[in-house]
Amino acid sequence: MATGLSVHIGLNQVDPAAYDGWSGELGAGEQDAVDMARLADAAGFDVTDPLLSAAATAETVTATLEAAAGRLAEGDILFLSYAGHGGQVPDLNHDETGDRLDETWVLYDRQLVDDELFELFGKFAKGVRIWLLSDSCHSGTVAGRLAETLSAQELDRRFRTVEPEEVGRRIRAMPQSVQSAVYRRDRDAYDRIQNTRTAKDLTRIDASVLKISGCQDNQTSADGIVNGLFTGTLLEVWRDGAFAGSYRGLHREVVRRMPPDQTPDFVQAGVANPAFVRQRPFTI
Repeated sequence: MATGLSVHIGLNQVDPAAYDGWSGELGAGEQDAVDMARLADAAGFDVTDPLLSAAATAETVTATLEAAAGRLAEGDILFLSYAGHGGQVPDLNHDETGDRLDETWVLYDRQLVDDELFELFGKFAKGVRIWLLSDSCHSGTVAGRLAETLSAQELDRRFRTVEPEEVGRRIRAMPQSVQSAVYRRDRDAYDRIQNTRTAKDLTRIDASVLKISGCQDNQTSADGIVNGLFTGTLLEVWRDGAFAGSYRGLHREVVRRMPPDQTPDFVQAGVANPAFVRQRPFTI
């Protein structure tokens, strides 16, 4: 019988000492993680305690995923969710051909670079299924494209303002000014992370990874009062298990309900597994 394990990460704030005085306040990151853990538990997954804000350190997230890799075998499934800010660091191993910026999860004490996450996925056994929900901004490309038409002051205002008139919501992206300051200060550490790891596109992953993210690379993910916009919409579509479609069907229905400036993405990595994509979400 297959095993289902779930890991849920949600941050409403980060350590200001790690981010040049920025606390990264959000309203709904923790609740997103709690709600995903609740759904996983109802579906029969073995749910780890959600890693919320101060508990969501890079060391703890890494150790939790390494432990999951040690437990799961062929046919098993990991459900992993992240709700928090997205960030960026310069790409040193040239796996980002567009903006030359690696995406990050903004964890409590430092950013987790996407190369690190793919390296962790590479530790899972052949035949393991990994379903990842990431409700954050892919702010590397976002910053680059906004900058084509906005002044530096306007760009920073859009990233910093809690409720700008043009969108009326807080977004889940580390401000560009903070990203720059953090990288200047901690450049040696972030460069070492990339220089000691294989570029994500070259990492061997024997598991099958299915990722649904909160927005496209040139968009932003909205925070909320109860849930992030993406997570809240997914919960509406799921309707406590009334949804009977596949992962692709879930993605399509969520996209249909989202505003035009935030379109969730659907990405596959590792070993192709068409049967996995056709399965009903939350199925062990």
